[in-house]
Amino acid sequence: MRQLTRRSFIKHTVGAIAATTSLPVIGAPEANAVSATTVRPLGKSGLSCSLLGVGTGTRGREGTTDQTRMPREELVNLLEYAYQQGITYFDLADRYGSHGHMKDALAKAIPRDKVMLLSKVWNREPDVMRADIERFRKEVHTDYLDVVLMHCLRTGEENWPDTLKASMDVLSEAKAKGHIRAHGVSCHNLQALQRVADTAWVDVVLARINPFGANMDGPVEEVVAALQKIHEAGKGVLGMKILGEGNPEVVAKMNESIKFVIGLGSVDAMTIGVMNAKELDGIMGAIKEVGSA
Repeated sequence: MRQLTRRSFIKHTVGAIAATTSLPVIGAPEANAVSATTVRPLGKSGLSCSLLGVGTGTRGREGTTDQTRMPREELVNLLEYAYQQGITYFDLADRYGSHGHMKDALAKAIPRDKVMLLSKVWNREPDVMRADIERFRKEVHTDYLDVVLMHCLRTGEENWPDTLKASMDVLSEAKAKGHIRAHGVSCHNLQALQRVADTAWVDVVLARINPFGANMDGPVEEVVAALQKIHEAGKGVLGMKILGEGNPEVVAKMNESIKFVIGLGSVDAMTIGVMNAKELDGIMGAIKEVGSA
């Protein structure tokens, strides 16, 4: 990762992005102020959600994450708290082990029709995927999931629109049945991300973005250019790794990172994993501060 303490790097990167994409630089005020709870359309998918989404996938391993390794009731309460603050986007995945926590939160305090639930399927085998989607609905105890993505397109899957057509068809079938409302991909590879804009099948993409290149898939300016094309193609764009998955150096520059992502104009919403109400309040406060500047 590039040295984060060098402010000159940030200015150089943002300046280069602005020059090549005609996007606003950090510090340029938006026409309309936004907050974490501002509801925004997700491209042309027909879905909308709060600008901030609560992530449940920080530092995942062996089917668990920082969030799901917490005592179960703590995460359930945190999801409820987020909704009470106005958050309507919740990011889940089979690999995170967070479906059951969301089920409990829905049963206790969160109206299903007031939130956007996103999950991700890891397996690429069509028959396994079909079974997984049915299992997801049972685990969350819902008739439908708003968004299901193929999880973590990675090295070796750069040509996924051609090589994973059968997997895509499974998600199309689920959408036709009303079991999901939108489908797409989450990307951990720049070349895979660059295929999204020209792939009509994609409704929504989840991509890693921050101004520092922390835990990203390639140079900041190349990722930004890809996201701009995706946005212009009418896809819903969700940002992740806004704080570099809790990278202390990025967290210390939270306001800069959030302002950068909002200022791009191509990211509809962002998912950030939190561990407690205090962290969520801090992020919401940062968004309010930079979103009204």
